[in-house]
Parts: sequence; C-alpha cells; structure tokens
Amino acid sequence: MKLVFSCCVLVFAFATADRLAFAQTETAQGVEAVRDINLLRRDLRAEKKQLIAMNVPLTESEATKFWPVYDQYIADITTVYDEFYGSVKEYAAKQKTITDAESSALMKRWSAALVQIAQMRQKYIPIFEKVIPAKKTAVFMQVDRRLYALIDLQVVSETPLLGK
Repeated sequence: MKLVFSCCVLVFAFATADRLAFAQTETAQGVEAVRDINLLRRDLRAEKKQLIAMNVPLTESEATKFWPVYDQYIADITTVYDEFYGSVKEYAAKQKTITDAESSALMKRWSAALVQIAQMRQKYIPIFEKVIPAKKTAVFMQVDRRLYALIDLQVVSETPLLGK
C-alpha cells in the first residue's frame, strides 16, 4: 500500500514539476503562483478518488456507504480550503504593496482557516467511522492529509516572502 501511494505521489510530483520550474519569474510571480496552485488543486481533485480507492481497501458494502460521505466531506473541506487559498490569492495580488494592517488581517485569516480545516477533519472522523471501521478511517485520513500536504507544500514554496 505504501509503495502504491508513494509511486502515485512521485508520478504526480513529476507531472507538475514543469509548472513549478517556471513559476518564479520576478514580474508575475504572484499571478503564476496562483495559477499553479489552481492547476495543482484541479489535478489533485481529478486523481484523488483513485488514490483513495487504491490505498483504502473497501468492501463493496463499505464502498457503497463510504463514497457518499466522502463526497460530502470533500464539498465541506473544499469550502474551507477555498477560504485559505482565497487569502493566498489576495496576498499574491498585493505582495509588493501590502500594508501592515493587511498583513495582520491575512495572517489571522490563514490561521483561522487552518483551524477550521482541522476542525472539519475532527468532525468527519466519527461520521466515517459509522460507515467503515476505525482503522480504515485512520488510513483514509492519513492518505487525505498527505494529498492536501502536497498542495500545502506547493503553496508554501510558491508564496514569496513579503517584500521579496
């Protein structure tokens, strides 16, 4: 299972590497970073169900119950992640002219969004445990977090430091 997940992550990383290579031009850095984050999110969403299915072994009965809960979870957590990435987009648009007050407000929005993401995951643990065993729920949560960590890594690596 780890090998399959690792191979998928590596293939995904190499598939997006070309986008990362040219994302650091000085004049349009913020715009390109936002574009690349959006592309990565779209690509990850397209492949995510397959990666989950390959790494979380579900019986037919479990799958019938799991996927509708998964779809609702994704809808809910995507809404929160959209808030987080919205603040990143705002920062990227203002990176050269951002004020102290705007910087403070964005840091607070980022932090609040990250807390909401953690709370959303906590909310869904018992919901998933009602439809699949706890061990499979744990595996799902691990895989899910790793996939979102890919996006988080891209966001961190492509968001320039203030004033840079």
